[in-house]
Amino acid sequence: MFVEYNKNPFNNYTDDCVIRAIAAEMDRDWDDVWLDIMVLAFQKKCMMSSNNVWQEYLHNNGYVRYNIPDTCPNCYTIKKFTEDFQNGSYILGTGTHVVYVKDGNYYDTGDSGNEIPIYYWKKG
Repeated sequence: MFVEYNKNPFNNYTDDCVIRAIAAEMDRDWDDVWLDIMVLAFQKKCMMSSNNVWQEYLHNNGYVRYNIPDTCPNCYTIKKFTEDFQNGSYILGTGTHVVYVKDGNYYDTGDSGNEIPIYYWKKG
């Protein structure tokens, strides 16, 4: 089920889905996660939104990435994922968007339930 949620401290609707999702999952302040990822991006000389930056951040914090099988590439949606994963918390990635999922709900600034996830991260 979709839950409208914006962890951004100014309630901005901006390209911060990675920060929002990670901050929600880790129960940390948006600012703290933004700073952590900004420092890592600086060290790697990459943009903060680069997949290799925020995914390394998750890996360094004990998260494991799982790929979603490509059995139905156009029909397995975020909404379907939440139906299949009713317990636990996840960071779900589509390749261009990141969403926080917990106990069968997906938290985002807009309803992204019809987007196609390709992987998820879970605390190991």
